Amino acid sequence: MAAVLLVLAAMGLLLGVPARSAQAAEPGGGPGAPSNAASNAPSNAGKAAPGGRVVLVGVDGLMWTDVTARNTPTLWRLTGQGAAGAMTVRATKPYTCPTDGWLTVSAGQRSVLKDADCVLPSNPVLPGAPVPSGSPAPAQGGALAPGWPRIVKDNSDSSYHSKAGLLGETAHQAGICTTAVGPGAVYGLADYSGRVDHYVGGVDRAAPDDWTRCPLTAVEIDDVFRVYLTAGVDAKGVQVPVGQDDRARAAAAADRRVGQVLASVPAGTTVLIAGMSDNGPKPHLRVALATGPGFTGSSYLTSDATRRKGLVTLTDVTSSIMKSLAVPEPSDAVGSPFRTRATGDSTARKVDVLTDEEVAGQAIRRAQGGFLSTLIVVQLVLYALAALALRRRWGGAAARARILAGTRVVALVGAAALGASFLAGIVPWWKAPHTTPVLVATVLAISAAMTALALGGPWRRSVTTPGLIVAGITAAALGLDVMTGSALQMNSFLGYTAVVAGRFYGFGNQAFALFAAAAVLSAAWLAAYPLRRGRRWAAALVVAAVGLAAIALDGAPGWGADFGGVLAMVPTFALLGLMVSGRRVSVVRLGLFCAVGAAAVLLLSYLNSRSAHPTHMGRFWNDLTGGGAWTVITRKFDSMVGGLAFWPVTLLVAAGIVFLFLVLARPGRYRRTSLLTRTFARSETTRPALICALTVGVIGTLVNDSGMIIMMVALALTVPLFVSVAVRATELDDADAGPREDPSTEPTPSEPSAAPE
Repeated sequence: MAAVLLVLAAMGLLLGVPARSAQAAEPGGGPGAPSNAASNAPSNAGKAAPGGRVVLVGVDGLMWTDVTARNTPTLWRLTGQGAAGAMTVRATKPYTCPTDGWLTVSAGQRSVLKDADCVLPSNPVLPGAPVPSGSPAPAQGGALAPGWPRIVKDNSDSSYHSKAGLLGETAHQAGICTTAVGPGAVYGLADYSGRVDHYVGGVDRAAPDDWTRCPLTAVEIDDVFRVYLTAGVDAKGVQVPVGQDDRARAAAAADRRVGQVLASVPAGTTVLIAGMSDNGPKPHLRVALATGPGFTGSSYLTSDATRRKGLVTLTDVTSSIMKSLAVPEPSDAVGSPFRTRATGDSTARKVDVLTDEEVAGQAIRRAQGGFLSTLIVVQLVLYALAALALRRRWGGAAARARILAGTRVVALVGAAALGASFLAGIVPWWKAPHTTPVLVATVLAISAAMTALALGGPWRRSVTTPGLIVAGITAAALGLDVMTGSALQMNSFLGYTAVVAGRFYGFGNQAFALFAAAAVLSAAWLAAYPLRRGRRWAAALVVAAVGLAAIALDGAPGWGADFGGVLAMVPTFALLGLMVSGRRVSVVRLGLFCAVGAAAVLLLSYLNSRSAHPTHMGRFWNDLTGGGAWTVITRKFDSMVGGLAFWPVTLLVAAGIVFLFLVLARPGRYRRTSLLTRTFARSETTRPALICALTVGVIGTLVNDSGMIIMMVALALTVPLFVSVAVRATELDDADAGPREDPSTEPTPSEPSAAPE
């Protein structure tokens, strides 16, 4: 609904705001075949893997708040001596059940046990008991994961097309046998046929030989999760809260089992400990620990998948296992191996740092939802009040001047709030007792500071320079942010959070929309300076320079890593360059520039595919050359269509945007566009700026998978900045016309006098 209001407001700004003479200034490849390697696995029992031994200990539901020196001494010691990180376990749903987590490790890609529910005890939340295979007794032989054929099909047919059994199959193809301790571990290590070579019912049932039998072992410890499962739900279906004492006892029990495993595995074994799942419908970050070869000394875990100290993903576990075993990692596994960053932090400090990421993620999730809609609605209300006051002509010319000045300030503050929502990340607001009020106050303070800078010098008399300052600061802040690790986008109003795990670095869709619109507006208004001197070639060079910088920041895999952004920005900046240089815009030229954008994306994807651990851009190239690109394209298209949500609203917004394009293309052909034409007379590059800001929003919406939110963010910046420009143009018109006793009788000048931008 906010998108509709914003488009209608923009239309009102273009068509319904009269000049002084009109008495107003109204601003407005699927697995599935049985594995032959598995049938021969017993002959590989005990065979040393090329890279040694690996034991994965999955502690379902374990969080860093569970780890204390007194209650969990084993985990505390490992945290201080080894590598530690916070881990997102997000699979295909907002929350991850234990079997989902194990299947995700199995496939190296987000996977799910269909129809499972972490809250209702009646659903198949925990892994089912495996079916004995091979030897007469499960404890002496292999086992089959129950329901495996359906699991394989469900995940192969999902939007991620994950291959359940990839880890186990890769191990078997390398001649490595597998041991599963606990039912969940069977799902984690099963090959394509659903089989593990050796199965033990639990840590307490394992004999000494079970820990040396195979190079790859997985262990399930579910004490923490079972506490929540036992608590159940109330009559309304809401999960019954679990007491701190009950959870502490469960964590202590899990810690003792981890200690048993560490005491039993051979020396030189790589041990990975992972909190495999959530404990209910609310997602959290979980524990990740690593010790053994490659993980000696106190350090934080990281990976190329997150590029953040102390943050890893569940799919990284699969890659880390394969790296430790020195087996080739299939391209279907999307994670990256664990890496370490050495630290001198104490154990307590490390736990605090890793808990902090969870605290910030939960705090922004509580505050994030209504930010953009609230910002838009507040501005619309204030603009409407200003327009009403101007139409009523309360207080004469002096009051009109104050209302116009106030409206300009409101518009600039509203536009600055978008960039300020990211800059607020400089302040650790999530540590405050009341996080949301502190965050809102921080955003408002930064917005006020940006507005004060925009209006604090002689440039305040300019039509476009204050807007240029706000747009320029916004674009520069976001550009520098992606160059330095995207710290401002993490846990921000319009950014992303590790708890949701949609993205961890580079430009998210909302940040891209803001950056692109800010860069377009900045380029257009910067080009005005050489354009006023008649140097159109210099104006085109300004647009080209800003455009190339923006495209590089957005598309470079090491910075923005944004696939769709390049597709949107290349033709947009080309269009802007044509308009400011005075060249004719044609469909053929626009089509050519769209092709150039596609070529640029393919080049970036190819270069990224040559790296050791390519991003989604490099994987797209690999899919393209491997024949699987169509799957990725259809998934993105389905997500984009789904993001458009309610079609009547979408069609209304689309119709409004088309109408805005028509009005901006030829404003003189429509009635009630005097403010528009007069503003364009004051600022020659504002019309190209508006057209191109709309263009980048439209293309960005069509080539990304976030639906109308990209268009909303682009308009949320463009509309208030246009309001500030239009208001200043109206102020200059008023000054040129001179004082009148009755503004309604003042004739409209046919040609407004020129004023510096």
